[in-house]
Amino acid sequence: MGIRKGRKEDMPAILDLIKELAVFEKEPEAVVVTVNDLVRDGFGENPLFHTFVATINNDSSDSEQAEQIVGMALYYYRYSTWKGRTIHLEDLIVKEEMRGSGLGHALYKEIVAQGKKDKVRRIEWNVLDWNTPAIDFYEKSGAVVLNDWRVAQMDSNGINEFLEKNKI
Repeated sequence: MGIRKGRKEDMPAILDLIKELAVFEKEPEAVVVTVNDLVRDGFGENPLFHTFVATINNDSSDSEQAEQIVGMALYYYRYSTWKGRTIHLEDLIVKEEMRGSGLGHALYKEIVAQGKKDKVRRIEWNVLDWNTPAIDFYEKSGAVVLNDWRVAQMDSNGINEFLEKNKI
């Protein structure tokens, strides 16, 4: 098992993990991002995100197939008016058959270490209220799960309706 920075050629495996997470979160049809989007947005002149991947080695003699990506953490930098530069952990995903192996903890540890290296004042993420194993894990690690803040989002339909309604 190992953890390393994600690379362009990892994006098909990253997308597979994203789709697996969408199924776990009961929204399998919600993923519209493509491998091309991930490559463009993560590896351009100004990358919008960064990744760490969790890998295991197969017994394959083919070196291309020897390493299998079984987990990932995708993060990006934000700016808080209260704290300054922060890291937002968008997703931490481990393949279902690898959960409980310690890979999730290893990815989490890598994100926290990145935050320390970058001298951010906060690392933040969202967790679904029904995902009690994740909530327990985060709280045991020293994170505070806020119950009094709500996540607000506006999808592309909402954006278009707002602009139409406000004649923009």
